[in-house]
Amino acid sequence: MSVAKPLPHDSARLHVTGQARYLDDLPEPKGCLHLAFGLSTEASAEITEIDLTEVLASEGVITVLTAADIPGENDASTNRGWHEPLLAEGEVHYIGQPVFIVVATSHRLARIAARRARITYAPRAPILTIDQAIARESWYEGGPIIWENTDPTEALAQAAFTAHGSIEIGGQEHFYLEGQAAMAEPQDQGMILRVSSQHPTEVQHKVAEALGLHMHDVRIEMRRMGGGFGGKESQSNQPAIACAVAAHVTGRACKMRYDRDDDMTITGKRHDFRVDYQIGADADGRITGAILRQFARCGWSMDLSLPVCDRAMLHADAAYHIPALRVESLRLRTNTQSNTAYRGFGGPQGILGTEAAIEHLAQVMGLDPLDLRRRNYYPEMGQDPAPTHYGQPVEDSILQALTDSLTTRADFTTRQKAVAEWNAANPVLKKGIALAPVKFGISFTLSHLNQAGALVHVYQDGTVRLNHGGTEMGQGLHIKVCQVAAKVFGLPLSQIRISATDTDKVPNTSATAASSGADLNGMAVKAACDTIRDRIAGFLAQREGCPPDAVRFEDGFITAGTYRGTFAEVITAAYEARISLSSTGYYATPEISWDRTTGTGHPFYYFAYGVSIAEVVIDRHTGENRILRADILHDAGASLNPAIDQGQVEGGFVQGAGWLTTEELVWDDKGALRTHAPSTYKIPACSDRPRIFNVDLWDQPNRKETIYRSKAVGEPPFVHGNAVFFALQNAVAACGPDWPALRAPATPEAILEAIARAEGTA
Repeated sequence: MSVAKPLPHDSARLHVTGQARYLDDLPEPKGCLHLAFGLSTEASAEITEIDLTEVLASEGVITVLTAADIPGENDASTNRGWHEPLLAEGEVHYIGQPVFIVVATSHRLARIAARRARITYAPRAPILTIDQAIARESWYEGGPIIWENTDPTEALAQAAFTAHGSIEIGGQEHFYLEGQAAMAEPQDQGMILRVSSQHPTEVQHKVAEALGLHMHDVRIEMRRMGGGFGGKESQSNQPAIACAVAAHVTGRACKMRYDRDDDMTITGKRHDFRVDYQIGADADGRITGAILRQFARCGWSMDLSLPVCDRAMLHADAAYHIPALRVESLRLRTNTQSNTAYRGFGGPQGILGTEAAIEHLAQVMGLDPLDLRRRNYYPEMGQDPAPTHYGQPVEDSILQALTDSLTTRADFTTRQKAVAEWNAANPVLKKGIALAPVKFGISFTLSHLNQAGALVHVYQDGTVRLNHGGTEMGQGLHIKVCQVAAKVFGLPLSQIRISATDTDKVPNTSATAASSGADLNGMAVKAACDTIRDRIAGFLAQREGCPPDAVRFEDGFITAGTYRGTFAEVITAAYEARISLSSTGYYATPEISWDRTTGTGHPFYYFAYGVSIAEVVIDRHTGENRILRADILHDAGASLNPAIDQGQVEGGFVQGAGWLTTEELVWDDKGALRTHAPSTYKIPACSDRPRIFNVDLWDQPNRKETIYRSKAVGEPPFVHGNAVFFALQNAVAACGPDWPALRAPATPEAILEAIARAEGTA
């Protein structure tokens, strides 16, 4: 049995020995040139003059390219209807926007030369903040998008208890260890590119457009990324297009990689939000209605803001059935980096806003927040399902069972009492404890992306090589897909190899995103393997005089009737009998539909669930804080690989906690990102992890027919970081009677501000 085993990552040994090859480790073709962008120094301005004389005269410079040198479309957008110029066209929209490309003999010389341009601007007043964008009516899609199930106005007016307020939610830098990188090589026909990208097909499409070619003229190969987290779903288009254009102009291989500060300055982040809320409940603690207004800072172009903000709206119910819910979303255009996909894709922001409202309502009611949550969870699986605000019935909820299990395992009630006793006795150090649930929808909301393809070859010696459209960014997708193939053929993993993701092998792929990499590509690979397996079974059954369903593939052997041979022996015989040993596979997610114009449908195939408890301590004089303990119970379905999935949960929690505590993005009043390096932007370090860290999988099969009944474990665990945020708010609340309205990230400064609000001294 190859699935459901805690097997190591397929590249684990290569990672720890340094032998895993990333794009910048690949040998460069002879005469390879290196690229750097020349970047805007104004957030909003017209370009009145560009003098590139000193750039062209710099050491090692071969040429300099502007928008006029692009033979096809000067567009890096993710959608044909939106224009996002790769290189500025007469005006700039944020500090760090690429204006020109330097092509030089080395990476260092290209970067040096890029800083020698003399560009004259006619500046305009930039729009930098959410409030500025609202005041100047700077938004996309013509105004707010509104979805509701029932008008909540009357429910709020008649509620026994109401709470209203706002939560500020900061953005987040992806901080993948491997930065954006690409290399293009001209071919006899067309171009081949190696790109660190989560979406090779989109890169293929955009490069073809930029060169004025067809997609069959462009091939994209991607072996592995050193992290992506959504930051390489669309933002990898820019370096790839730049390399392709430069290779086209010079006739030589061209390579580009961003230095860390350039990467952080150029690329988009997680969308920062403000969520304004009104929420009401009856005397029994049943939520009767809510209005949630989500303001998202999208940046200078649309990028992926439309689906990100849609997903935030779809997750505005969080884990709760709210019978009268209105969600309003305003997608704001600002003169900052174009915000983009990030693990959770808007879902975490939507959930956090609602959970903040729940916490506030519990304070107004004098209820334990957990009591209020449990009274409003969606009905458990097996009970009459309740619909979401977009009309999809929630038929698979297991949150009550998860909460029962984790609160018992983690001794939650006893620890709550201990925290209260500690706070009563300690005037300076205050502790907090909180439980946060997770309900996360799995599928792309753009329905046509829910498809995948695969290509599988079985060779004469019984070894297997497979390819699929997903990309490996450290999350363990490849090992899971190999496990699927090994199970179908009854082989050890040593006989399975996976090749680099390649648009030559599997075309028209979707991004590896939406937590659906294993769901989609695992099923596609299984379909291809099943086809080959059935051919082999049919051949052997005919030869041995038994029905095909009596043929068994187990432990490297194939049995049929009284015959038992090794897999390799049977494969050799099948080849000699002219049986095809290669097949494509295809899978499309069933049962999904979505109409974003009305905000109704069935956008998710299923939901993934989880519950987490965090305990923290703060210093009320300095705002310093520490996570003391975390307990997590996460729903992975029938896990394909428990070791990989547990690692995903641990990593997701730490990354989510980092978003909500230490990772603060700061722009100055001119629109320059000041936190553009590890010295000023603080991701969690090893010392920030909980001293006690208990993670368990709720390993029950998915009720839906996913790959071996597993569930996605990519984005949902990120939401477990909410437990840390609300534990910190709980600790702050111990400092005074008033609502603290903690903002995210809960930096020491934010905690001190919240303490002042709790004390009534703000």
